[in-house]
Parts: sequence; structure tokens; C-alpha cells
Amino acid sequence: MKRIVVGVVGISLLVGLFSFTWLRGDNSFEISRNLNIFTTLFRELNLHYVDEISSEELIGDGIDAMLRSLDPYAAFISESDIEDYRTATTGEYGGIGAIVGQRKEANTVIMPYVGYPAHTAGLKIGDEILEIDHQNLDGKSSAEISELLKGQPGSEIVLTVKRYGKDKPFDVTLERSKITIDNVMFYGMYDATTGFIKLTDFTTDAGSEVKNALDSLKRAGATKIILDLRDNPGGLLGEAVKVANVFVEQGKEVVSTKGKITSSNKTYNTPYATADGEIPLAILTSRATASAAEIVSGVVQDYDRGVLVGTRTFGKGLVQTTRPLPYNAQLKITTAKYYIPSGRCIQAIDYSHRNEDGSVGKIPDSLKVAFKTSKGRTVYDGGGIEPDIQVAPQKFSNLLYNMVSQNLIFDYATEYAYSHEKIASPRKFELSDDEYEAFKTWVKGKEFNLSSQMDDAIKALEEMAKKEKYYDGMKPSIEKLRAKVTTLKENYLTTFKDDIKFMLEEEIVSRYYFHKGMLEASLDHDPAVLEAAKILADAQAYSKILNQ
Repeated sequence: MKRIVVGVVGISLLVGLFSFTWLRGDNSFEISRNLNIFTTLFRELNLHYVDEISSEELIGDGIDAMLRSLDPYAAFISESDIEDYRTATTGEYGGIGAIVGQRKEANTVIMPYVGYPAHTAGLKIGDEILEIDHQNLDGKSSAEISELLKGQPGSEIVLTVKRYGKDKPFDVTLERSKITIDNVMFYGMYDATTGFIKLTDFTTDAGSEVKNALDSLKRAGATKIILDLRDNPGGLLGEAVKVANVFVEQGKEVVSTKGKITSSNKTYNTPYATADGEIPLAILTSRATASAAEIVSGVVQDYDRGVLVGTRTFGKGLVQTTRPLPYNAQLKITTAKYYIPSGRCIQAIDYSHRNEDGSVGKIPDSLKVAFKTSKGRTVYDGGGIEPDIQVAPQKFSNLLYNMVSQNLIFDYATEYAYSHEKIASPRKFELSDDEYEAFKTWVKGKEFNLSSQMDDAIKALEEMAKKEKYYDGMKPSIEKLRAKVTTLKENYLTTFKDDIKFMLEEEIVSRYYFHKGMLEASLDHDPAVLEAAKILADAQAYSKILNQ
């Protein structure tokens, strides 16, 4: 059905474009000629191609390819995808309120949202969902399972669950509800005078949530604020304006948009009296800080309202709007670019060449243009926002990543929680040396692949030596190198004790305190948070950055 709609919409879109060209009167011949070629080509394929073809898929692929050639954000949204699109922009959906993903090919509860059906019904992290409404889930993708879990608020759903320590699966009956995901995942006091706010999205009410968090922290004694925008993908432009308004006085320009048509050219100013235009502020950024989150970061930097700590942001400064299409479909199309108060464009100069994670690659100095903040500091465009203080993200060894990917950290935390009724608060909980030794023993009893890049390099060297016919001469050296690596692996759990212990503690905390607890537990180990707290505690250094 989805592809049928795509095909009909695609043909309607082509016809609409064909008609539109005559109304516009510019390049009409070129456009109509190419559309005529396209429709004739499609007709010939449909009539004469040797095998049966799906006209719906051909049109759908054509639409997707056309949009991909423009920029990474233009998209066709079919009727069946509209609900997911609304969820992404509003943060609301009907469901059970839990993140469910695959662990060892089992559909596992990764995180229930506190106060929603999954949590109140007693589902726990680590529970495996075997059936939904008595329908077996074998072979179903994560997306299919997500759709089965969603539904109208008030409707019932029965999950068949397998739980650690239970001999047999059992059924849990839940009533779906309207799930509203908070934009502010967590806020609390980092120390006696520094408040911390984690903003994860810019969906509806992001501005009011940040304001409420700030007010609450100030009542608790906060005289300085850390606003964490790392990995925030952005969202609604209006909410970016409101979040900026929490810290920037009324009537200040936040962002302007410039596009092809006059209606796309707009300027957005802060509409309300600021919640606090003076409190010292540090904003944390990362390579995944994007769109609306970049606007807020850039505004704070352009007005010298606070310091930015972390890494260069993503570099998404393109404005998308949706246009209605036939059969309840939508076209999400890029209509303008964002410009922050200094005049900088957030958008990367070249959005076709990025890092593997999609963020901006290295930009040659020759392509950067200098701008000035309100106090005369020099800042540059070229893609994303460069922080005032660079702090590289925390890195762990490949072997630790292997432990995480093989679910050893996750599984041990689950078992730990079933043998410990309660633990200390998130920032006070710590595994004892004896408990860590117990973990080491537990790991040695598991099938655990400690492969690393070194293993791969040794294997590649061995294969090359054999291919080039000098293996016999190198064999003793290769075996000696392999033995050395094996020794390193055997000592791994001791060598990297601090990193592994921290990862374990954070995962164990999640079993008792969920999302908020995990984040709180990480604060004292987070390099960017530590640096932000340090600069906020030094009024002279803070002022020097903003006035240099």
C-alpha cells in the first residue's frame, strides 16, 4: 500500500510540477522538456521491460533519488510515516513508554520511562519480550516491534516476558497512554553553587522546561549554570528562540532565515522578558549538537552571554518546511538557511562531504569568514559553532567497546540488580574492590571475544608474510608478538579497571534510577562537565574568555 501511494503521489507530483512550470514562466521549456522525457521513459519501461516491474517502486526510488541529490534533509513522508514524523517533532506518541532494542537477538527492555505504563506495570531493564498480544516476535525488526507496541491511548496490550531468575515466561497486561518525552532529561545541582541542565530535544515546551529547571536550581542555591546540549539533534525553531530567551534579554535577534522566496526571509527575536540574563553560563557542545541546539549555542556565543565547552557542532543550518501532497503525504523541503546574530551561517559550506557520524569535517582556513561577537571577539563560519574551550570527547579502549557491544556490562548490571535490593544514590554509588574482583571472575566464565585492532594487524601481517613467501623467517617474531598481546589481554581487566568500573557503575545505577540516574552518575567522570564547572568557578578566567 505504501508503494502504491508513493507511485500515485510521484505521478501527481510530476503532473503538478509540469503545470507549475507554465505558471512560473521561467525555464519553462527546460523543465517541461525534461518532465516529458521522464514520463515517456517511465511509460516505455512499464510497457516493454522484459521482466515485471513495480511502477510504484520505480517512482518511489525516483523521488528519493531526486531529493537526495539536493541535500541530506529533504524527504518524502508517506501517509504511513506521518505518525512517526509527528512524534519526532512533538515528542508525543501513544504507547507503553519504554525503549526496546535487541540484545543478543532478543527483544529487550533497554529503558522504561518513569511514570509511564511500562514502568508502573513493573517491567524491568533486561526483560525480554517474547510475544506481543500473543504474537510471536521471531524474525521481526525493531521497527516492526515498535509499531506493535504503539497504539491508541487507553488500548490494552499483553506482553509475554522472560525475566532473569524466573523459570517461566509470564504475561504482563498494560494500558497504553499518551507518552510525552521530556526535553529536559535531567536537572540538578552539580555542586553547592552550580546547576546542571541536560536538554535532549527541542520539541514542544522545551523553552518552558528549561526555564522551570533554571528557576528550580536557583531556588536550590545555583549561582552558575551548565546547559548540556551535547548530542541534541535540534527540533522546532520556535523552541530554540524560547530557550535562548531564557538567558538572553527581550527584543534581541536570535536567528534569521534567508531563502529563495520572500516569505522564507524572516527574523526571530526574543519575545519575552528573560528569566536570567546575568547568571554565568557554560554550554556543552558536541559533534552531534545540531540545528536548533546550534542556534542556541551560537546566540549565546554571539552575545558573549556564556562560554561554549566541548567540540565543534554538527553544522546543520538549513530550514525545512513541510508541503502537503496528495493522499495525505508530505514533502519536507529545505527552504532557507539559518543565520545567527553575528551574521554567521550555521550550515556547513559543503554538506556532501562529512565525517562518518555526519558532522562537519576539517574546514580549510581559506574557506572561513571572520565575524565579530557583540564584544568584538572574532568568530568564524564554515560549518557549525566552534566552542570557546575545546574538550575532546572521552575515549575508551576498543576492548572496552567490545565488552559493551557483547552485552557483558549490560548483563552483569542486570544480574547485580537482582541480587542487591538497593544501592546508594547515583553520585555516591561505587563498586567495592571485592565486587570488581567478582566481576572479573564472572567475565572469565563467559564466552568473551577480546579481539582488537592489534589482533587484526597481527593476522594481516601473518597472511602477508605467507603470501610473500617469507613467513618461515618471520614466524618466531610473529608468535612473540602474539604472545605479548595475549598477555596484555589477560591483564586487561586490571589495566583498564577504572574505565570498566565506571561503565559498570553507570549501567548498574540505571537499574535503580533509570535515565536520570545514569546521567547523574556520569557527572563526576565527564571531562566536559569538569572543565565547564572549573571555568565557571573562576570568575576572572570566565570574564577573560568573554572579553578577549
